[in-house]
Amino acid sequence: MSRLLEFKELFHQMKLAWVRNEETVLVILADVKGSAYRLPGTKMMMTSAGNMYGTISGGCLEADLYEWAKVVFDTKTPITHRYDLSENEIWSLGIGCKGDLEFIFLPINPQNTTWLEIDQLLQKEQPFTLIVDMSNGDTAAFDRKENNLSNQIDFPIEVIEKTIQEFPNQTRAQIFSINQSRYFVDVVKESEKLIIVGAGKDAIPVANLAYKSGFAVTILDSRKQFNNKQTFPNATHITEEIESVDSSRFIESWWLIMNHHQDKDEKSLQLAIESQPRYIGVLGPTYRTNEMLRNIGYQLESGPIFSPVGLDIGAETIDEVAISIVSELLSIRSGKTAKSLHGKAKIHG
Repeated sequence: MSRLLEFKELFHQMKLAWVRNEETVLVILADVKGSAYRLPGTKMMMTSAGNMYGTISGGCLEADLYEWAKVVFDTKTPITHRYDLSENEIWSLGIGCKGDLEFIFLPINPQNTTWLEIDQLLQKEQPFTLIVDMSNGDTAAFDRKENNLSNQIDFPIEVIEKTIQEFPNQTRAQIFSINQSRYFVDVVKESEKLIIVGAGKDAIPVANLAYKSGFAVTILDSRKQFNNKQTFPNATHITEEIESVDSSRFIESWWLIMNHHQDKDEKSLQLAIESQPRYIGVLGPTYRTNEMLRNIGYQLESGPIFSPVGLDIGAETIDEVAISIVSELLSIRSGKTAKSLHGKAKIHG
């Protein structure tokens, strides 16, 4: 599974490269066996001028990946490349994670109808499935909403059926082998919506870090002098009074309540509980949260309420608290119990 906002930013950089008359190659981590820095479905964009956007290996593979991208710039032909576990390759490239990795390199033509449609889906932040025939680079997007492919490429019916079947529960990109051909199938799902209620100074690092972690951030605070694009450049801004906001606008969202004002926090907490939330984090001690819940006729069991919000990492400064809060969000999003990785043989389960 890929995060839509990350893919959207890559495509934005791709369009900027086209304006500069640079050719572009999309590099996709298609398969991982053993250890790797990131999961299948991770993408980078490389340009003919030598620019690279995105991260696949944390720095140890990118330079060599660009050498393979140069082959695609020259030939205009998609290729795949696998890094195996031989000692020679590991030591010559300085790879820290000794995994068996396979990559797809796709030249992206700005006039290609498939990629134009993918761009539209990304702009609308509409989930879809990316399908790539690994033998020739043929690409299509399966639009979940319209229940059809973005082009008329004759993919086997088994691929389409697998795509439809896997969409609801697919957590990482996969390769399906059908009729001796391989197909890369990657669900691109919309980002989790995080509503931060309160535009105080301590919300700034939380919003920035959550955005970098793939959340679609909204700031809910009526104070326009604080809740604006200058202060929160990567967020959507709602400057209505809390009482006028309809909870149905935020069904299955994630919430952080951090107004530092009890009456506003109580109204925010009620709004969050009534929105069928995925998560509610409340800043401050548990006794304060319990008092607010009593005042609005609810209790801790009324929803997925976390109070105090965040992981216990000894955080004190607003930046440290932001790390604590977003770490908890990541832990819950991935279904993991937060603990040290020390001694763990494989990072990605």
